[in-house]
Amino acid sequence: MDLVFEKMLRDMSEGAVLIGFDGKVKFINRAARTILGLNDENLTERTFAQCFIQYPENDAFNQTVLDALYDTAATHRCTVSYYDGIAFKQLNISTAFLQDDFKKIGIILVINDISELTELRDAAKTAEKISKLNQQLEMRNKLLTETFGRFLSDDIVRQLLDTPHGLELGGCSKELTVIKSDLRGFTALSERIDADRLLYMLNHYLAEMTEVIRKYNGTIIEFMGDGILVVFGAPVYSETHAADAIAASIAMQNCMPAVNQWNKDNGFPELLMGIAAVTGQMIIGNIGSVKRTKYGVIGNRVNLCGRIESYTVGGQILISPRTRELAAVPLTIEKEIEILPKGETVTIKISDVTGIGEPYNLSCATYNEPPKTLKTPIQIRFSQIEDKHVSTHLEDGSILALSKTDVLLNTDVKLKPFDNIVIEIGGKLYAKVLSADSTGTLLRLTGFPEGFERWFNAHIDE
Repeated sequence: MDLVFEKMLRDMSEGAVLIGFDGKVKFINRAARTILGLNDENLTERTFAQCFIQYPENDAFNQTVLDALYDTAATHRCTVSYYDGIAFKQLNISTAFLQDDFKKIGIILVINDISELTELRDAAKTAEKISKLNQQLEMRNKLLTETFGRFLSDDIVRQLLDTPHGLELGGCSKELTVIKSDLRGFTALSERIDADRLLYMLNHYLAEMTEVIRKYNGTIIEFMGDGILVVFGAPVYSETHAADAIAASIAMQNCMPAVNQWNKDNGFPELLMGIAAVTGQMIIGNIGSVKRTKYGVIGNRVNLCGRIESYTVGGQILISPRTRELAAVPLTIEKEIEILPKGETVTIKISDVTGIGEPYNLSCATYNEPPKTLKTPIQIRFSQIEDKHVSTHLEDGSILALSKTDVLLNTDVKLKPFDNIVIEIGGKLYAKVLSADSTGTLLRLTGFPEGFERWFNAHIDE
């Protein structure tokens, strides 16, 4: 159990008991032992029956606990009479679920002794007692909120706790905006960095992105490795969800220089991120089963967002026509691109956005460096990538100009925009085609092998 979580339970003036679904007591604080008249301090890992089922007068209390253990679809709250071996008490019982990574592993039993309330006659004393109980209730709600909040956004937690049917499966169809971000070349990067170090770097990146997303009212649906799926306009609806999504995307890109400075200071390579935003009808709500549920978003517009994201290069934001239309604020568009993503029957004109006007006033930092012409072209071999599979057939070519982000390639192979290739330079250098004309094929570098800096500096020096 989390140490901070355990300390909060231990310090509560309310009784708190954690019981696993195996029927065993996992934790009981001092207040609970006092209220229930339990003198034995070694109750953990004993079964509920061994600890509590002593007096027939406590059938209502026992039944409340058993109902909470067996009914994993609902929480419980009631007032019951309880005999502690000396006197009868009136107890207020409420239950919540103890969760670990969205999995329910037991129940939290919160107990208040309200016996004195029935005996209080003085109005001042009653008000004071009620105030203390309200403070305790706020502490319990804060505890539950922070427990949920480790896995869900604040808006989702509020909906689950405040809405009577917040935990029920199901959802509704709404016009919303989703964005999907992804790091370029992260798979290749993960193959040469130790797992612990990789996660350390990734968690820092995700933490920085989370702060930006929350600032612009985005709800993080899930982290998909190095990818992030975010919805705007739910669970709290906002008419500006399309503009908020664009502003958040620009702010995320503008956060990358600080992320990369931290990476450099800690011995990690530079990261580049691509983002896509799509607006349309999608289903939002609680998805899954009784045993495992998540707040999610589904629909063909969500799928389209992932496909548009695959067209991006580092530092780029591509938005759908409906996102551009619904934003209703001035946008700076670098260019428009016609694509035919998988699953679509007609081409879509997507926009490469680099800025947004009032009330956001944001512009993207420039990531690309124009390639410098080399005195001597570099002879290379490369393979094409189709459907994420690298061809075993090697093609010939020569690099005419080079920078840390772009390459001008001369080859007889007919390459078209958005094609992906792997250049062999003693390691695999990944690139995406930006354009192709009589001067050559312009590539944006998307994934770098170990030793790229040495290779680059050697050829630039020449």
